[in-house]
Amino acid sequence: MLEINHLEVSYGAVHAIHGVSLKVNDGEIVSLIGANGAGKTTILRTISGLKKADSGEIRFDGADLRKTEPSRIINLKLAHVPEGRHIFAQMTVEENLEMGAFADGSGMEAAMADVYERFPRLRERRRQLAGTLSGGEQQMLAVGRALMSKPKMILMDEPSMGLSPLLVKEIFSIIKEVNKKGITILLVEQNAKMALAISNRAYVLETGRISIEGSAKELLDDARVKKAYLGQ
Repeated sequence: MLEINHLEVSYGAVHAIHGVSLKVNDGEIVSLIGANGAGKTTILRTISGLKKADSGEIRFDGADLRKTEPSRIINLKLAHVPEGRHIFAQMTVEENLEMGAFADGSGMEAAMADVYERFPRLRERRRQLAGTLSGGEQQMLAVGRALMSKPKMILMDEPSMGLSPLLVKEIFSIIKEVNKKGITILLVEQNAKMALAISNRAYVLETGRISIEGSAKELLDDARVKKAYLGQ
């Protein structure tokens, strides 16, 4: 579904991504793990068109994303849940969800009902300003807003950041349930153990380069991954 070949990305004179190649097959959860500053968020932002690549290829469901404007990428059914959630704080929960459907308003009521069924707390707070929600509720809203676009694939950037251990478990359970509904997921996550536990495959990114790749089980058993990311 997603294929990246020899991706190069820079911020001015700083070369952030060095020849990264990866793929995500239809129906998979694929994790991208690594330390802060490794370039994980940059890769997601480049996929969704928010950052321009210097060179390389990004293809999603047959489309060349490097030649596609960000406003058109969402129409390809590729959604992005950004790091830090970026909800619209001064809008209600329901208004935030409606914004998620701006690219395709057809079937909005059914999509909204599905999100509320998946996240009952959002239904309870649908008239509440999004900025007054707890961190966990804001993360649910960010995922729900992405689901409103009826995506084939979601890019998720650090969904567990800043959440309590109990909420982290809940968010990862939600990610698994979303995937079971047929939505492919590329997950960027610092909680490597939790990410690998729900993934089919994974890549380790170090200083802008893929250093290790394989099945999630292979990475869980890899001595280098255990030492650097699993605290073992």
